[in-house]
Amino acid sequence: MSEPVTVALSFEGVAIAFGKRQILREVDLDLRAGEVLGVAGGNGAGKTTLLRIASRVLAASAGRVCVGGRDVESLSRRELAREIAVVPQDVQVSFPFRASEVVLMGRSPHLGAFGYESPADIERARVAMTRVGVDHLADRSILDLSGGERQLVLIARALAQDAAILLLDEPTAHLDLRHRIQVLTLVREFAATGRSALVVSHDLSLAARSCDRMALLGGGRLIGVGRPAEIVTKANLRAAFGIDAEVLVAPDGAPLVVPRL
Repeated sequence: MSEPVTVALSFEGVAIAFGKRQILREVDLDLRAGEVLGVAGGNGAGKTTLLRIASRVLAASAGRVCVGGRDVESLSRRELAREIAVVPQDVQVSFPFRASEVVLMGRSPHLGAFGYESPADIERARVAMTRVGVDHLADRSILDLSGGERQLVLIARALAQDAAILLLDEPTAHLDLRHRIQVLTLVREFAATGRSALVVSHDLSLAARSCDRMALLGGGRLIGVGRPAEIVTKANLRAAFGIDAEVLVAPDGAPLVVPRL
């Protein structure tokens, strides 16, 4: 007898349009407790929009998003930040905050009425930086960091936030192969504690290797969701990306995508 599935985050009939352009159409998708769910699809498929709706940067025109069974629209910003931590694809920072200060911002939802960080908050931020391997950047200005270093600092900030859910939008886009593996290992460790992560990724082969399930978007609709080997198929890649590709089996059993040039 299979164990009951606990849903951490759910998208229920979510739709949104920008002007006359429909971006998402009636998307139903669940993120389960303790899992890493990958979301893939072509440019403009609605992947980032889905994350922005979940974090209330955007409001859906139809449907709803629930976290722990509660509509995100019913939560205060502080409550939502305790539930969901976001690593965006691009962040524009205009003030030369030190990297350690940026990571410490992740503790904001947990601060008291006066907004002062406690020694415990500072220690949480320090541990997060050490786990991600950016503790040596602590005193560097965020403006002086490379794109990859800045991305790692934002991941450390999200870990310091101690939320139940991580939403990561292309978290490995600016990283070299070693750091990609490191970040995805951290995401797997995060989910192993019973928490959940939703990862938007264009790297299908890497996502298939690191995610428990994958969801594929195309034309604003959900083409399919399931185990990576069920989703990463020639037919689905043609539907989502309009390409012909061979899907091989890697030595570890994960699907390996080889596009035809």
